[in-house]
Amino acid sequence: MTVHTSAHPTPSAEKGPRVVIAEDSVLLRSGMARLLEDSGVEIVEQVGDAEALLRAVEEHPDVDLCLVDIRMPPTYSEEGIQAGIAIRQRHPEVAVLLLSQHVVSRYAADLLGGGSSKVGYLLKDRVADIDEFLGVLRRVAGGGAAIDPEVVSQLLSRNRDNALDRLTPREAEVLEVMAQGLNNAGIAARLTVTERAVEKHIRSIFTKLDLSQDDHDHRRVQAVLRYLRGADRT
Repeated sequence: MTVHTSAHPTPSAEKGPRVVIAEDSVLLRSGMARLLEDSGVEIVEQVGDAEALLRAVEEHPDVDLCLVDIRMPPTYSEEGIQAGIAIRQRHPEVAVLLLSQHVVSRYAADLLGGGSSKVGYLLKDRVADIDEFLGVLRRVAGGGAAIDPEVVSQLLSRNRDNALDRLTPREAEVLEVMAQGLNNAGIAARLTVTERAVEKHIRSIFTKLDLSQDDHDHRRVQAVLRYLRGADRT
């Protein structure tokens, strides 16, 4: 399963966001910068550690998004997530998209702690599909949210003695895809069902999980992500 993005114009036809890349691997950092620049994204600065990332955001107040490796020097533990949380607190207008080598679902919960907009958490494997990666990057920079499908799956599989047990297998699939930021049409295409069926499943999910029946896609995703965050912390 991959992170879905809807069709979008060719890179040259769509102006990309202004991005700071924070990644300690020079090779990976340069590779991502080249891919993004070739797709119309403006790379404001490239840095190799969390302190440099925080300085870069201060020096470039018009940056749209920070692409951040979770594990960076000096301890290679949680410097990236800590810097991401700090950025969201100090500069709420700046989006943060975290990259991780492995699934650690609590990082998603930590980042979502300050709100569920302009945040994302993806596995580095997703970068290989540049079209999908760009779709996620633009969605997060534009105010949306995106959580890697593998992370969502882990969140859904935890704490089985909770409201998630009320969902049918198909409703759990719809919730998983919805948490990735897709609208009803995107969910229908991903699961090969009709939009009417998706609407029915979503109404049922909201009822079973006691979520707001808000039709606005962004608010809907926020509600789902907040719920998943709460399930992860119980």
